[in-house]
Amino acid sequence: MSSEARILLVDDEPQILRALAINLKALGYQIETAQSGEDALQKAAARKPDAVILDLGLPGIDGVDVIQGLRGWSDVPIVVLTVREGERDKILALDAGADDYVTKPFGMGELLARLRAALRRAAPDDSGAPVISTPHFTIDLPAKRVLAADNSEVRLTPTEWGIVEVLVRNHGKLVSQTQLLHEVWGPQYGEETNYLRVFMAQVRRKLEPQPGAPRYFITEPGMGYRFELPEPEQVLLSR
Repeated sequence: MSSEARILLVDDEPQILRALAINLKALGYQIETAQSGEDALQKAAARKPDAVILDLGLPGIDGVDVIQGLRGWSDVPIVVLTVREGERDKILALDAGADDYVTKPFGMGELLARLRAALRRAAPDDSGAPVISTPHFTIDLPAKRVLAADNSEVRLTPTEWGIVEVLVRNHGKLVSQTQLLHEVWGPQYGEETNYLRVFMAQVRRKLEPQPGAPRYFITEPGMGYRFELPEPEQVLLSR
């Protein structure tokens, strides 16, 4: 994703909004701003941004409600800004569909790194990687697309897709918690295993025939995760 990506900035503090807009415009990003949840949802629907940077503490519609509203129709990457340092608030935002968060006060370098990582996760992949088909879903890695057994599209957020992609590319192998955090969120992550629990639960709800008894996305307690293709199922590899 180039620096010409369209970014929707949502914050009710004008000085933060102005500072973010100046910095991101200087790097070549196209910027749209909103100061309320209602305005953010309207502008996201009208302009289809490539990423959203969203403050949780908004007047009117709360930031978590904005995330849920966006996730009703869009897989756009969402990076949350929050002064809420408690784990519960961060989990609520991630569980609603946010891809990452930055706690205020924050450094611009950190925010830019999180934004670039979110955009990379959402970018198309034309590497010629395989398509993997099971009786319950088909994963097309180059197209970043998942189809259910009835051929309907399964919509994954960029972060959900990132987890699926890493595990599927390493199918049959254990991927450690640290490796998964590094590859999906970035090298500065390594201890946030709560991220993995939240997003893996979401992946299983969308893809596993029985999320409580997963047959594809397997947990190795205290170690990591693996993508398995149970016998006698066959996997179709193409491309």
